[in-house]
Amino acid sequence: MTEQKKLDSKETEKGIYTDFINQMTYGEYLQLDQILSSQKRLSGHHDEMLFIIIHQVSELWMKLILHETRSAISSIENGNLHSAFKMLARVSKIQSQIIESWDVLSTLTPAEYMEFRDKLGQASGFQSYQYRMIEFALGYKTPHILEIYKKDADLHEQLTAALHTPSLYDVSIHALAKAGLYIDKEMLNRDVTKRYEYNNSVEAAWLEVYKNVEKYWDLYELAEKLVDIEDWLQQWRFRHMKTVERIIGFKVGTGGSSGVNYLKKVLDQRFFPELWDLRTSI
Repeated sequence: MTEQKKLDSKETEKGIYTDFINQMTYGEYLQLDQILSSQKRLSGHHDEMLFIIIHQVSELWMKLILHETRSAISSIENGNLHSAFKMLARVSKIQSQIIESWDVLSTLTPAEYMEFRDKLGQASGFQSYQYRMIEFALGYKTPHILEIYKKDADLHEQLTAALHTPSLYDVSIHALAKAGLYIDKEMLNRDVTKRYEYNNSVEAAWLEVYKNVEKYWDLYELAEKLVDIEDWLQQWRFRHMKTVERIIGFKVGTGGSSGVNYLKKVLDQRFFPELWDLRTSI
């Protein structure tokens, strides 16, 4: 760079702040001192840092998924579908980021993981409470899972509240009914603490939406946003399963699950069954 260019650069950037004695810095705003000091390796092994950071970042993304999904649920309840669309589209983009993280974790070899795996004890991603809250928010309710969280009374209370809260799919079905589409009464008054199960009237209502797109455009767009979310979630689960198989094979998980065999069974779980089944009927 010539001297003249250096001078020009200094002139164009002369407004940059350098005095932060009485001002908040970028690091302070993000509380980076807390975030970046939260990677505590128990083994001291080089590759444990990768393992910790991947899971911490995933939990941060899940926090944002919950933030957006809860707001979308509220928007749909209030009849503001367009606001919900923006939030649900963001959820799908976040999901794509979490899926990409498995590519990074898969650089961990079986030999490297075994250097620190025993330090995890019984700690496992199976115990991720935010992941359970995401399942609850999408309608896959499993009350028995709350046993894992009895150690923390506040957390147990949060999960119990999430269990009793209508899911994204519950409020979407109510939106169908509000639009004049027939939904069985028992579905509109169902026990939201129970896992959602397929219902004929719900499929018939969604099918009507897909056959009359112009009339029910907002509901049609809502349906496709829901399909996006389940699609991405299942892709995340598949990449999780394959990454685990690549690193530990068919060993039992640290949390006591059957590992890969359990993760394969999870792939059969469905959140919005009618939205997938109706595709055969159209």
